Amino acid sequence: MARLFSALSGTRQEQKGIAFAALHEGEPFVIPNPWDAGSARVLAALGFSALATTSSGFAFTLGRLDGGVTLDEVVEHAAEIDRATELPVSVDLENGHGPEPEATAQAVMRVAEAGAVGASIEDWDPSGSLYDRDQAVERVAAAVEAARRLPFPFTLTARAENHIRGNPDLDDTIARLRAFEQAGADVLYAPGLRTQEEVRAVCSALTKPVNVLAFPDSTLAELAAAGARRVSVGGGLTWTAIRAFADAAVRIRDEGDFSGLGTTPPLGDWLA
Repeated sequence: MARLFSALSGTRQEQKGIAFAALHEGEPFVIPNPWDAGSARVLAALGFSALATTSSGFAFTLGRLDGGVTLDEVVEHAAEIDRATELPVSVDLENGHGPEPEATAQAVMRVAEAGAVGASIEDWDPSGSLYDRDQAVERVAAAVEAARRLPFPFTLTARAENHIRGNPDLDDTIARLRAFEQAGADVLYAPGLRTQEEVRAVCSALTKPVNVLAFPDSTLAELAAAGARRVSVGGGLTWTAIRAFADAAVRIRDEGDFSGLGTTPPLGDWLA
């Protein structure tokens, strides 16, 4: 693997890594979340500057719920999304596919080998509890150390999961994110914030860029004004597409109504 990464220096992946890091130093931007190669190519054609995978959207493509994929499958998916476009790709690594710090380091190295130039690590154990803060920090630090060994910029995002795991404790969220920042994370992220005030409190407590998960009654301008540097949509685009698909299918089943099939997207333009 060391020889492989040595050969990558100065190549397409390094260029993507530089471009992705630079985005976080400029104006606030949206990083949308494709669920497969086709949706990645559409988002690239629509003019977005970077992509982030969605664990829930990817799991859906395999007929599973969020958390039901293996690291091997995530790595293969990361490679597929990376090959689909020339945009930088950050990978949702969930908890790093293991509770030990070594697991987060390995997960970072493996998706980097697949072409990713960023990844996120969360502080939630799939067994059903948050990692205690010290363990969570150790896991982020190990992921950061692995990222720094790569011969190209790799942007590591550390996630505090309180607000989507039944523990909306803003003070604890901020304390965790501060600790992750001190451990070297490049971007901080607390999915599940639901008000401009919460976003502002988190962003004002940190010095590194903050990613915010968009919520339906927010706009990029409002989130940026509250301090967000990057805004993602998680599985939101996946569920928007699947809802339209299911609604059309229900009308076919219940009414014999095929009117929902009347839309033909400009695939020739998007996939050219």
